[in-house]
Amino acid sequence: MDDDYGRDGRQDGDGYYRNDSRANDDEGGHSDSTEGHDEDDEIYEGEYQGIPRAESGKTVPVDGIAPQAQIRDLAQFEAERRKDQEELAQQYETILQECGHGKFQWTLYFVLGLALMADGVEIFVVGFVLPSAEKDMCLSEESKGMLGLIVYLGMMVGAFLWGGLADRIGRRQTLLISLSINSVFAFFSSFVQGYSSFLLCRLLSGVGIGGSIPIVFSYYSEFLAQEKRGEHLSWLCMFWMIGGIYASAMAWAIIPHYGWSFQMGSAYQFHSWRVFVLVCAFPSVAAISALTTMPESPRFFLENGKHDEAWMILKQVHDTNMRAKGYPERVFSVTTIKTVKQMDELVDMGEGTAWHQRWRMKLADLFNQVTYSTLTLDYVKYIIMIPTSVLTSISLLSLSYYGLTVWFPDMIKYLQKQEYSSRTKVFIKEKVEHVTFNFTLENQVHRNGEYFNNKFMNLKMKSMVFEDSLFEECYFEDITSSNTFFKNCTFIATLFYNTDLFKYRLINSKLVNSTFLHNKEGCMLSDFSDENSAYMIYFVSFLGTLAVLPGNIVSALLMDKIGRLRMLAGSSVISCVSCFFLSFGNSESAMIALLCLFGGISIASWNALDVLTVELYPSDKRCTAFGFLNALCKLAAVLGISIFTSFVGITKAVPILFASGALAAGSFLAFKLPETRGQVLQ
Repeated sequence: MDDDYGRDGRQDGDGYYRNDSRANDDEGGHSDSTEGHDEDDEIYEGEYQGIPRAESGKTVPVDGIAPQAQIRDLAQFEAERRKDQEELAQQYETILQECGHGKFQWTLYFVLGLALMADGVEIFVVGFVLPSAEKDMCLSEESKGMLGLIVYLGMMVGAFLWGGLADRIGRRQTLLISLSINSVFAFFSSFVQGYSSFLLCRLLSGVGIGGSIPIVFSYYSEFLAQEKRGEHLSWLCMFWMIGGIYASAMAWAIIPHYGWSFQMGSAYQFHSWRVFVLVCAFPSVAAISALTTMPESPRFFLENGKHDEAWMILKQVHDTNMRAKGYPERVFSVTTIKTVKQMDELVDMGEGTAWHQRWRMKLADLFNQVTYSTLTLDYVKYIIMIPTSVLTSISLLSLSYYGLTVWFPDMIKYLQKQEYSSRTKVFIKEKVEHVTFNFTLENQVHRNGEYFNNKFMNLKMKSMVFEDSLFEECYFEDITSSNTFFKNCTFIATLFYNTDLFKYRLINSKLVNSTFLHNKEGCMLSDFSDENSAYMIYFVSFLGTLAVLPGNIVSALLMDKIGRLRMLAGSSVISCVSCFFLSFGNSESAMIALLCLFGGISIASWNALDVLTVELYPSDKRCTAFGFLNALCKLAAVLGISIFTSFVGITKAVPILFASGALAAGSFLAFKLPETRGQVLQ
């Protein structure tokens, strides 16, 4: 019998490894109590808890502890590890069958759903606060563009970093660290005042949340039997949709309430959009609190030779589910579980080593382990051959999906601006004398006008343009303006008091005996924006996110019935067709309807890719590989957003054809992938 199994163990027909009831002291058998040991016998600490003793997973020392006797060829060692992993995969699937699917998995579903919800919220935060934040921070177009992309860049770094770390220190612990970083910097970003500090906080917040998707799907999959895996991983995807709905609803409810603010002088301001940023950190904080009550993945423990910890967790899963189903008397019958051989990486630091040197050596050792895990990923098998199609499919889908989802609101804003411009009123050669204007002036063009002894007091000027006009002995007081300019105008004996009509709003204009007193502090905002436009952005995002609900339901119900590949290919083809119809959207309502259609169909592709990625990679490399692919996904998102937004207002043909071609290529590559339905989790 293989030395990696218990000496007194035997395998039954179901693939379990159980203790023989006959104790055989001569053969080194062990009992469930501490009685009966000889004086020289080592007491196994797990026996105090009734944990069966495992003799598999012996480590292989390599750091000179026994140099000549224990040096092993690395290739042979990896081959033995792969053999152990294959045997563990089969037995682990059988154990999950005995544990059943019930209360424990559903509890973990909602806990991990909160972490996935936090990822969904993070995507929308910056886009919702930009219209308000630009007023507080005086953001230029370049600054707004960088702020929109910085979250994706942070998530790209985070996916790669946390994915590799999760395969070394554990799924649960890494997820707690990443969510904590996200929560802390999301909280700070609500209070910082400067653009640079806000940008840094959102970057680090994105780095934190970047670990959510790779870890959550890997973590949850390791508690699911193969017949439930595709369906329940697809149900888990719904929390990303819930995150988008939560962000849209909170933006709608909070940001327009400008009364929810306070300020301390002119140096510190806390407006309603900052309250929204703070509220968006709640899902991440809730996920941290809930995750502290859940155990680590037993599959991770078994892959790292920790038999006792894994056995206790699997017993907890079994007992929780059986009690919930009304069978508390059922006993967890598994006694010995296969573990994987480990390489001993202990380093003797000596008793006199300073604490900071110990931490430095521990961090260096951890870094080396993560690097080793990344470099030993079989790139020929896992990155170049089979998952080249996964990588390309994810990149193409990400490029088209994120590019289009950002392009949609920009196109709607462009259509709104075009419609707004079509309603502009033009006045030519008007003469106005001794009139007081104390009402809002909006969307007008005045050419060659003459204004004598007029007062403009306590009013707003929105999208007002005065060209080649004369203002003589006029008085401007308490004026707030946006997108307002005076071009080639002449001002004679005119006073500007407490206005934001700064000199840079006077283009090629002449000032004769005119004075500016107590100018308002603030930014010049030349963009078309108002409350109705902001409400429209929230509403469109809300509808677009809600529209993925049917796609989520369909993919969850059919994922294990028709398979991952058919789901991926079919959804990509239909998404390609729906994308093509965008060329016929010439109004706001048509664009919104097509956005909802595209989102509802393409979500099935995302769900299929998430399930495929989890099932294609071995457990000790799963988070690393998932994180690597997710990082490339975010890179493709950055490229897609940059490409698609550059065509807003120029042409619709290029973005639509580009996205349709990417989706068509992705659907073709889907057929190059292996079908993983019905397979054990390798």
